[in-house]
Amino acid sequence: MGRGKIVIRRIDNSTSRQVTFSKRRNGLLKKAKELSILCDAEVGLTIFSSTGRLYDYASTSMKSVIDRYNKLKEEHHQLLNPASEVKFWQREAASLRQQLQYLQESHRQLMGEELSGLSAKDLQNLESKLDMSLKGVRLKKEQILNEEIKYLNQKRNLIHQENIELYKKLDLIGKENANLQRKAYGTRDVAEENKASEPHFTITNEFQLHAPIHLQLSQPQNHTEPQNNLPANAIKLGLQLH
Repeated sequence: MGRGKIVIRRIDNSTSRQVTFSKRRNGLLKKAKELSILCDAEVGLTIFSSTGRLYDYASTSMKSVIDRYNKLKEEHHQLLNPASEVKFWQREAASLRQQLQYLQESHRQLMGEELSGLSAKDLQNLESKLDMSLKGVRLKKEQILNEEIKYLNQKRNLIHQENIELYKKLDLIGKENANLQRKAYGTRDVAEENKASEPHFTITNEFQLHAPIHLQLSQPQNHTEPQNNLPANAIKLGLQLH
């Protein structure tokens, strides 16, 4: 069963009033702290109990919060009056010019210019600032270089892994090509092997089996007497093997 609605009025019982004050004060302080952290707000809270006891909370410092409040309140009242508004903006412009001049002087000093009017202590402070700046620059540079090295190492490992995969694919393609060649030229290889296994025959009487044979007509020889009772005018056909 839910709680009933509480009537917002003064609690007559002093004990109950003190207990309620303690609970709600702690809750209000907690909410103020959460508001300053979650929303990045500058919060200042001041509580006075019925006995005159002070409870306060400030995200930065109570003096800072109060000074800022008084300044903004004064500016708000000044903006309501046109003459006061002109004076306000003149003061703001003068303040901004002064800040710009200070920043320009600081920049020139950091660049090593206009150091004649500085004392030894000022130069030492300037040197400390430069050392701190140089240290920050070096740290940032080292961080960037480390990130680049890390990225290049990752890229190198990735390329190495890709090379391994490509070598595996190349080896697989080579094996597939070898299998296809064995399938395509298998019968030819068998025929060549059978041909190679056949014996080679040669003729020993100074003639080769596959040597070319040339036929040539020879002129008839003149004999005083016909041979084998052939006519004298008979033409003798002679065959020569080359």
